[in-house]
Amino acid sequence: MEQDLYNTPTRSSNPLETLALEAQVTEAVRTVYDPEIPINIYELGLIYDLNVESSGQVHIQMTLTAPNCPEAEFIPKRVEDAVKEIPGVTGVDVELVWDPPWNPNRMSEAAKLQLGIY
Repeated sequence: MEQDLYNTPTRSSNPLETLALEAQVTEAVRTVYDPEIPINIYELGLIYDLNVESSGQVHIQMTLTAPNCPEAEFIPKRVEDAVKEIPGVTGVDVELVWDPPWNPNRMSEAAKLQLGIY
């Protein structure tokens, strides 16, 4: 009997495995900080979209607090590097977007409390 190579499931074709990988990606993103603000970029609300495909490909859409941020070149690369370290991730695409513009309302409640924004 011939093996059907086109219908052989990939390692992470299980939806639960994909969800577990997404949780790991989220935790990896939480390790990245804007050096000017002592809060991780996830809690700051800089991550607009995080999508993990069953193949292990990760797409992240993010922004920065301001277009002229001096770390604009480095923060997306830190995100990419952190996510690439996760077993099961086959590729990472970090897209920097400016629309909608970031504002403090995107921050988590914990981040607002930490910065004294009520």
